[in-house]
Amino acid sequence: MTTPSQPADTRPTAADYYAVNRGGGLFSEAISQRIGARIAVQAHKHHLSPTVMTVFNLGLGVLTSFLVIAAAGPVADGSVWAAPIGLLALVGWQLAYAFDCSDGQLARVTGQSSPAGARLDVLCDVAVQSSLVAALAATAKAQEPDTPAWLLAAFAATWMVNLVTSVMQGGDQASSMVSSRALPVRAAKLIRDYGAVVALAGVVLTVAPQWTVWFVALFTLINGGFLAASIAFTGRAALRG
Repeated sequence: MTTPSQPADTRPTAADYYAVNRGGGLFSEAISQRIGARIAVQAHKHHLSPTVMTVFNLGLGVLTSFLVIAAAGPVADGSVWAAPIGLLALVGWQLAYAFDCSDGQLARVTGQSSPAGARLDVLCDVAVQSSLVAALAATAKAQEPDTPAWLLAAFAATWMVNLVTSVMQGGDQASSMVSSRALPVRAAKLIRDYGAVVALAGVVLTVAPQWTVWFVALFTLINGGFLAASIAFTGRAALRG
């Protein structure tokens, strides 16, 4: 375990924090986890605990979503430019996710992991992602008033599949339907990489918010399909016992 009072040259480096990252996908490992490692360095330098990083993720993620929701109508009727709101979403959600990456890195490297901290992390992730879903649903409805209510409900219901399955990946019972780490496989998995998906959402809100309803439909289909496949995969494994 290290302490913030150590001399600067003996404190963990960004490479030390990145070495204990929990992945998340090709995009997350290449970008989000690396930014998170640098945040962890500064957090340790300024005596900030992993819980503070978790709360930063919560505050920044929810605030960004609230601003997108508030601007959904004005953007749709043309009274507010889409690009600044989309860029705000792109940067805000990505930075919030980087804080989410940093809290675990900081906790593992400095020996501050705890069951309560892990639970808080998951609960804050649920809050941030719920707000993000609300922001995308509000934008889709504002841009296309005829968007079916069932589609928005299905989008909200299936979005959490990623979060649930990522939590289930911990422990001795973790498994994957496709465990290969070959580059083509990892590239294909970008469609379920949270960092990549949130980046795509930000790009859509920036350049073509009218396409948000198609984003919603696409990820409802993807996440629903993954849930069905996961049930079948796990059910087959359970029958084999």
